[in-house]
Amino acid sequence: MAVDETPRLLLIDSYDSFTFNLAALCHRAIPGCLIHIIKNDLFEFKRLLPLLKFFSAVVVGPGPGSPEVAEDIGVVKHLWNADSENLIPIFGVCLGLQSLGIAFGGRLLRLNVVKHGQISTVHHSGTDLFWGIGTVQAVRYHSLHIQLDESLGCELEKLAWTSDLADNGEVIMGLKHKTRPFWAVQYHPESVCTNGGSDCVLRNFWILAQSWSAKHNRKVLPWNANALASLPPPWPASISASALPVSGPETDCLSTILASVHHLPHFQLPLACELLGAADEHSPFVFLDSAAEPGRFSIIGCINPMSVGITYYMGCPYVFVSSEGQKRQERLPSDIWAWLSDFMCSRKARGNADIPFWGGLVGYMSYEVGVDGLDIPLLPSMGHERYPDINLAFVERTVVFDHETGDVHIQSLRLDDSVWVSETGRLLLKACHSPASTTSLNGTSGTRHKAKPVLSLPQKDRYIAQIEKAKEFLLSGDSYELCLTARARITFPFQPPTEKSSSWTRYKHLRSVNPAPHAAYIRLHPTTFMSSSPERFISYSRPPNTLCQLRPIKGTVRKTAQITREIAEEMLIGSAKEVAENLMIVDLIRHDLHRVVGVDVKVTQFCGVEEYHTVYQLVSSIEGRPKDSSIQSSKTNLGWETLRTSLPPGSMTGAPKKRSVEILQSLEDDDRGIYSGIFGYWCVGGGGDWSVTIRSCFKHEDPCKTDIKSDEVWVLGAGGAITALSDPEAEWDEMNTKLQSVLKAFDV
Repeated sequence: MAVDETPRLLLIDSYDSFTFNLAALCHRAIPGCLIHIIKNDLFEFKRLLPLLKFFSAVVVGPGPGSPEVAEDIGVVKHLWNADSENLIPIFGVCLGLQSLGIAFGGRLLRLNVVKHGQISTVHHSGTDLFWGIGTVQAVRYHSLHIQLDESLGCELEKLAWTSDLADNGEVIMGLKHKTRPFWAVQYHPESVCTNGGSDCVLRNFWILAQSWSAKHNRKVLPWNANALASLPPPWPASISASALPVSGPETDCLSTILASVHHLPHFQLPLACELLGAADEHSPFVFLDSAAEPGRFSIIGCINPMSVGITYYMGCPYVFVSSEGQKRQERLPSDIWAWLSDFMCSRKARGNADIPFWGGLVGYMSYEVGVDGLDIPLLPSMGHERYPDINLAFVERTVVFDHETGDVHIQSLRLDDSVWVSETGRLLLKACHSPASTTSLNGTSGTRHKAKPVLSLPQKDRYIAQIEKAKEFLLSGDSYELCLTARARITFPFQPPTEKSSSWTRYKHLRSVNPAPHAAYIRLHPTTFMSSSPERFISYSRPPNTLCQLRPIKGTVRKTAQITREIAEEMLIGSAKEVAENLMIVDLIRHDLHRVVGVDVKVTQFCGVEEYHTVYQLVSSIEGRPKDSSIQSSKTNLGWETLRTSLPPGSMTGAPKKRSVEILQSLEDDDRGIYSGIFGYWCVGGGGDWSVTIRSCFKHEDPCKTDIKSDEVWVLGAGGAITALSDPEAEWDEMNTKLQSVLKAFDV
């Protein structure tokens, strides 16, 4: 290969959730390279073989399962046996090493103690991949390993290993073929916590690949129409056009919203909500409530009969749009994401840059919206036939409270709405000078029902059995972490509605006993939803130069009189299990971000301990923005595309995401619905903020029943990340602790 030719790599993805991290590592280690990513089952080998001549090297990525299972390894198993004319340098990671191992005389064995999210010291020969490299601290995600067996005519040479002592003894961490241009590592060089064995190992592979190609006179064919038509474009690429707005005004044509600002540091949010319609159970209402730090802005959406409502049911070719008492259906152009993008593109506006929300879409999306995006068939469920998976309101009138400054921003997207803006300001000013009752503000005396509610909790034996089954999948290598969940239900026998039994009163009680930075009360027919979530899923700033941030939570310690912050930090940061849980999700989220924004993704906080009202949590923060501003034109929304491709939240699935979701479908008793999905907003300015639906509950009105004396049923979800280190009893206790944080709102 000529020195001045652009390196072109083929990265084979075995449906892993770290693939784009590996692509980013290759991009850093081999400057200027072009990386084409394909799934391992996209091509039959006879179709792929002639295309290899267009590439400088192949990278075989990690993935779930076993190299001995054809569906898990796909075309990879054939690469090792290519004839001399079609040989190409290959670098394998994890599953890639295991596949190389069994192809040339190695034995595939199970580890006695699996290593998922664990960091180990890697010893090495100092040659080949490890030339010039010192100490390697490497992240491992594997339950299988390779043992060399000379009696099988092994053609491989060990380059690196760990000493797991009593756990597993010596475990191979690096291999090379003795005569062919094949190298591999068992650990994950692309993990954020791998130190010393990442970029340098890839650079050494590239040097070895170039040297082998020059020695064997291997020439890379120039890119041509055949390759262009057969293979996906190189990563990073522009955003998929199918998920972006297709029309809309340019930036200089944006309308300016109407707004007024009042300094009301003692502003009582619950009282303001009631003045603006929260107490009317028959009307829609949305309230995104930063009820605790580090939340800053709370948003009241003032919905009126002219407001547009949007509902969508998974699998339906139509979206339903309602306004002024009328409901119509519109056929989707391709999918619901494209429809919503086009809807928002024609409704752009401009306001105070210091305020995150000027108006726009507010509501929720179910967990199954994300499952569908993974191309996983949804389970048959009556719920999807009756209740929306996406339920949004387009909010034109808003009241935004800044908890940091004490300022209240009253805003309207309607240019003829100056009367509403001024009248609302006077209403809130007057309310600030009027005494508010304690009951009105926190609802603590208004949650009791005359009839005793029926509480249906998860069955302990059933949940423990599910944990044990989950651990079997972890031991087999099908997943590294499974976020198992269960549902509880509270049924209130029918009674005539009163203020004390209203959902709004219950929400006020919830925010008083468990305030959270991502709390919410969303009442959009036929669903009422209330949340005390501590976890942001994703926020994205307005374009241009959009910054995307995700803040996963993994690791929880309940606050008690005995648990100080110092003790909590020791319990969380000092726990290999808790850190491993968080690390796996951080690496997964880095992959999700790299997929859309490209190389520029950073972990700005790793496993920081944050204090909340009832718990201490282990929180990480990952941020990304594209270096190429050309993909952030006025007709694109990078944040929306990142949201679409990142669902369902990795902190609610485990990793690898797709295989983990498939396993969870087989383990859990029913669909998750709203629980484990997301809620939040998309601003008309292009920014957005969506939270994970945890510490939450919801109820549905049943449109199939006309009997007004129906019972009131609330659904609560809770769960935890199951890893190889999980203790079933401790996981059961953690799940119940999370349930109790919401059950407090019902006094049961």
